[in-house]
Amino acid sequence: MLRAAHVQLQQLKWFPAPWKSRGHHRISFQNYKPLVLRRSKMTVTPNISISDGNLVVHGKTILTGVPDNIILTPGNGVGLVAGAFIGATASHSKSLHVFPMGVLEDLRFMCCFRFKLWWMTQRMGTCGKDVPLETQFMLVESKDNSESDQDDGPTIYTVFLPLLEGQFRSALQGNENNEIEICLESGDNAVETNQGLYLVYIHAGPNPFEVISQAVKAVEKYMQTFTHREKKKLPSFLDWFGWCTWDAFYTDVTAEGVDEGLKSLSAGGTPPKFLIIDDGWQQIENKPKEESNCSVQEGAQFASRLTGIKENSKFQKKCQNSEQVSGLKHVVDESKQNHNVKYVYVWHALAGYWGGVKPAADGMEHYDTALAYPATSPGVMGNQPDIVMDSLAVHGLGLVHPKKVFNFYNELHAYLASCGVDGVKVDVQNIIETLGAGHGGRVSLTRSYHQALEASIARNFPDNGCISCMCHNTDGIYSSKQTAVIRASDDYYPRDPASHTIHISSVAYNTLFLGEFMQPDWDMFHSLHPAAEYHGAARAVGGCAIYVSDKPGNHNFDLLRKLVLPDGSVLRAQLPGRPTRDCLFADPARDGTSLLKVWNVNKCSGVVGVFNCQGAGWCKITKKTRIHDESPSTLTASVRVTDVENMAQIAGAGWNGDAIVYGHRSGEVVRLPKGASVPVTLKVLEYELFHFCPLKEISSNISFAAIGLLDMFNSGGAVENVEVHMSEKKPELFDGEVSSELTSSLGDTRSPTATISLKVRGCGRFGIYSSQRPLKCTVGSIQTDFTYDSATGLMTMTLPVPEEEMYGWPVEIQV
Repeated sequence: MLRAAHVQLQQLKWFPAPWKSRGHHRISFQNYKPLVLRRSKMTVTPNISISDGNLVVHGKTILTGVPDNIILTPGNGVGLVAGAFIGATASHSKSLHVFPMGVLEDLRFMCCFRFKLWWMTQRMGTCGKDVPLETQFMLVESKDNSESDQDDGPTIYTVFLPLLEGQFRSALQGNENNEIEICLESGDNAVETNQGLYLVYIHAGPNPFEVISQAVKAVEKYMQTFTHREKKKLPSFLDWFGWCTWDAFYTDVTAEGVDEGLKSLSAGGTPPKFLIIDDGWQQIENKPKEESNCSVQEGAQFASRLTGIKENSKFQKKCQNSEQVSGLKHVVDESKQNHNVKYVYVWHALAGYWGGVKPAADGMEHYDTALAYPATSPGVMGNQPDIVMDSLAVHGLGLVHPKKVFNFYNELHAYLASCGVDGVKVDVQNIIETLGAGHGGRVSLTRSYHQALEASIARNFPDNGCISCMCHNTDGIYSSKQTAVIRASDDYYPRDPASHTIHISSVAYNTLFLGEFMQPDWDMFHSLHPAAEYHGAARAVGGCAIYVSDKPGNHNFDLLRKLVLPDGSVLRAQLPGRPTRDCLFADPARDGTSLLKVWNVNKCSGVVGVFNCQGAGWCKITKKTRIHDESPSTLTASVRVTDVENMAQIAGAGWNGDAIVYGHRSGEVVRLPKGASVPVTLKVLEYELFHFCPLKEISSNISFAAIGLLDMFNSGGAVENVEVHMSEKKPELFDGEVSSELTSSLGDTRSPTATISLKVRGCGRFGIYSSQRPLKCTVGSIQTDFTYDSATGLMTMTLPVPEEEMYGWPVEIQV
């Protein structure tokens, strides 16, 4: 226990304390050095300390009233260079503990929490009671006033990461006393403990994006159970346009429907190179359909179980000699040979199907499947209880024994690979956390399933072909060493007006956390829909896969051609798209005043997408996503070069901070001096994309910037390289400076000052900025006509359609 006494730092004492466990599930940890405090002050790292019951980070009090049973362990105790761990002790061993950690008041925070079993969304607040149940990530803003009494120091960002420890999983939550609590649970009544020493990791610093990344990398080093996104192999489908069968057919998908959909999209000049055959291809128990009109009735699909690893009769074919052959192989072969599809993925649930695997099904007896009945975490129940639990409470889920689950995955995936399938979308993952009783708890069972899944993926799909879905729990996230793509929010719901704005904002904020582990996937969308441009623009700035789920014949090709090149490739941004720094603690879904800004980078430029997401979100009262403002206001914000965090690295040495900004919807080109901003005004469900291109000063009177393909959402993604080659011949002198309005110009007969060499992918209208009219332009060594607007400095030319896929045009411009 902590004793209230003031002492100097050198009086601190360290006492190792054993991990205590009860029953047959004894948990032990080696090489740890926890702190048990006997004094009122301790310093964990130079920047994180507990003093007089306050958690102090960089001189700023983050939590007050820290209870006596809270333990802090420095990161360097487990080989980390910074950060600290929060732990807690209890008087009795239990399978579920709630530990108050301290009081949070008057500090802005942003957190990601599970509003339902499967998915996270964001919440902003200023005190402990604003922290929702099932919070898995939290970022707190504070000012560093350690050197003075004035709160005018640099902003400090502190990240809290609740972790897994042994067989236990932690989450954060608030209470009415503004305390932040640690909820520690095993999910198995037989797995108990009376303390946890590394329950929450804290990391802090002045750059929020670096702090988050450093924190996850520190936890990666400590836990050694997962791998950071940067170390993972990204599957190749991410760079190609795709089509998913789900919203087009739901479970009524057939071989004929797949062919029809691929043919329909290709005919419009946007050929899918990536195909997901979603739910509806597998052998399952025959259940009477409650509804025949549209999507799966909520919860009803959990009553069905898998009865075989091969495709169902809708996909089976007979040869001319009446022999049954693999229809799935036929569908895959036809997709690749007749429609030039490169990658085919198929859907399955982590448990096999929604209701698992049918026990003792013919040919599947060796999986030792048994019925299991879910027990949902109190945190999930307190947010949005899921109707599927009512179904599973009655029918149970057919759970493959964890020691046999690798065999199940391997046999399933080996069959799929023999049919030419390249990967799988693995859905309904979080159901496993509810079935831990008798298997060592939720963490143990989840990790067993994930290890088996990833081993099978590695053996059968060499391109790391896996998309994780319905998987937003830390049990799985901190157990993923290989999976590189994660669905980043609840589904795209084409028929739910409340879903579209919150979909965009949820993905952006969830990506702050999820993007450290995997490449976020923004989900499919419909190209022919009132919100289609809004969704398409968001995906262009998201750095994600781009795929639609259009019904055959229901397409907006004008929209799709802003995303997809004629070869079926896409201009994917380089990073996971995240909110800009000034949006981190705003609430662009609910506050009625903020626009959402999402930043990303291309190889030679930055991009900021701005979205009006106001009017709808998840409601903790009604426990569902709903519209709370029928008429959201038209809002105004501003964008600037520094909204793109990595802009200086993209621009390179010697950049003075000036840039050219191109607005996709407005078509405007503006020369933006360092520190200046551009206003943007949007109605709800409107967007704008701003492309920031660093200005290269070629001489005192000539500056240049490559913009990109002007008609594509991610214009700058087309520019892969820019080099400036100065001419040996001394150019004519020009007396004076060129203004931003380009009122002064050099003659067209002058000698060239420099040649700019570009490598550009794609085709169509290509734009560059030049403060002087260029003298000559060649594309692939062929001189090309161009237009030049002296008022804006925009030079435009047309790039032809290349014959090769992913071809990079060599473009040279003399200035």
